[in-house]
Amino acid sequence: MIKACLTKHLLSYNTIMKQSFYESVFELARLIPKGRVTSYGAIARSLGAGGSARMVGYAMNNAHIAFPPVPAHRVVNSSGLLTGKFHFATPELMQELLENEGVIVVNDKVQDFKTLFWDPMTA
Repeated sequence: MIKACLTKHLLSYNTIMKQSFYESVFELARLIPKGRVTSYGAIARSLGAGGSARMVGYAMNNAHIAFPPVPAHRVVNSSGLLTGKFHFATPELMQELLENEGVIVVNDKVQDFKTLFWDPMTA
């Protein structure tokens, strides 16, 4: 009985912590200016979770259900690659959204990435 209660409590705690982390990721992603991009790792570092870039990716995968909307298309990998593109309605949508904001993408990679990079730690 005690073990079952403890397990239930830990599962609830883990769910709350994940939701809280996701909400923090979403809030930060909403700050990325149009025409700029950042990386999963930069978001993780700015939240004090430097080794959690993958968790940021998981959060971005759930961004479509968040309100207010999250500009998940502005989050790319540390090389500027559109690694999250398959999590959009179509694989082309991420690139189209970026290009609508003036970002040039060639072969799934943001051109002039270093110039367009938005660092949440210095923003």
